[in-house]
Amino acid sequence: MKTATVPASEPKYKFQRLEVYQLALEYLDRIYELTKTFPAEEKYNLTSQLQRAATSIVLNIAEGSTGQSDAEQNRFLVLALRSFLETIACFDIAQRRAYLTKGNLDEIRGFGHQLFTKLQAFRQSLKRPTTGLRSSVSGQ
Repeated sequence: MKTATVPASEPKYKFQRLEVYQLALEYLDRIYELTKTFPAEEKYNLTSQLQRAATSIVLNIAEGSTGQSDAEQNRFLVLALRSFLETIACFDIAQRRAYLTKGNLDEIRGFGHQLFTKLQAFRQSLKRPTTGLRSSVSGQ
């Protein structure tokens, strides 16, 4: 899947350098692609809810990253995790309605689990003294 990235010549904000932010953008892109196959009657319900939850993950990572204390950044990461779990519930609904194939569900759930793991690791790195993990998890 082709995604646009910020050219190297343009200044980047801190959150744009975070690996977890880049993963969240990719997750969002994949969700937008998957929801294109949902029935038209779901446009203002499940499709919209799933896209908004995935967008919220990206936005909370960005909002919590700049000029915030570790505690404040952690609060936004918790919100991102909650939105991530909302996408999982949406996938459960889509599965029950047979809107996605098993292959599509397995792929997005697998990718999503990588994002979940990175979000959790980033949160954990905020609770510890800097030991190098924070930079490897967050891309700082």
